[in-house]
Amino acid sequence: MKTQIKLSLALAIAIALNSLALQAQDQAAAPAKPKTMQEILDATQPGDWRPLNPNNTIYLELATGRVVIELAPKFAPEHSKNIVALARERYWDGLSINRSQDNFVVQWGDANGDDEKLKRSFRLAKQTLPAEFVRKSDGLAFTRLPDADGWAPHVGFVEGMPAAQSPVNNQAWLTHCYGMVGAGRGMEPDSSNGSELYVVIGQSPRQLDRNITVVGRVVQGMELLSILPRGTGPLGFYEKAEQRVPIKSIRLMADVPDEDRTSIEILRTDSESFTQLVEARRNRRDDWYKVPAGHIDVCNVPIPTRPIKK
Repeated sequence: MKTQIKLSLALAIAIALNSLALQAQDQAAAPAKPKTMQEILDATQPGDWRPLNPNNTIYLELATGRVVIELAPKFAPEHSKNIVALARERYWDGLSINRSQDNFVVQWGDANGDDEKLKRSFRLAKQTLPAEFVRKSDGLAFTRLPDADGWAPHVGFVEGMPAAQSPVNNQAWLTHCYGMVGAGRGMEPDSSNGSELYVVIGQSPRQLDRNITVVGRVVQGMELLSILPRGTGPLGFYEKAEQRVPIKSIRLMADVPDEDRTSIEILRTDSESFTQLVEARRNRRDDWYKVPAGHIDVCNVPIPTRPIKK
């Protein structure tokens, strides 16, 4: 009897150990749970991030705070240079935001720009610039998204800027996503000089792509623009002077003392961490989501920023 009990006990132990071994094998074979966006960001390395270039960044100062705008000289070199010149001559100081159109744009510049007697003159900047709607794709480090786009053959990112390209035409251009900054123009393609700028505050108006020069994007401070009262005039222009939002100043980051700069860095869109982030957003597997989309639009990919650790 004792021998049978010992055999039964040994058999039970063997079965239990075998079951544990099989469970361990199953766990080892099971794919790891996909990371969330926050987990990806928490695992990034210092080389995955880049600081803003002080010579390509401007600060729009409002009474409510600072809007940080990164220029895109690779796409709009002449406009970028003129915007820097306008900032350095303090062209916008004391001017105003004159337009806030719901689900479209906020726009600033000289409210008297159409009056030859009252408009503010240029001192350093150029009066006329070429249209910079597109550029050649050659030489661009283009991080392509995996999904189809209804507006362009390929979409993706170039140094943090949402962009599109057509390999057939060897053309690339910036896309009108939320937060993108463009140069207002008249009927003629070359009628913009960078003094009238707008920021997209609504659903991405991609029909504007390749029709207006896009000069950069807001990297911080969008909430200061998107909440502005909507204009009651045509196209969202403010009808009364007192409705306009005063601009305290616009400065080039390079001209601002180090202690007064906004120290932030941006996730590099050519990094492996960004590739992982795109996939995490394409197929959301957070516990709340029940059906992963399997698709993402170029204007729905977030470009994370964070304070620079000192």
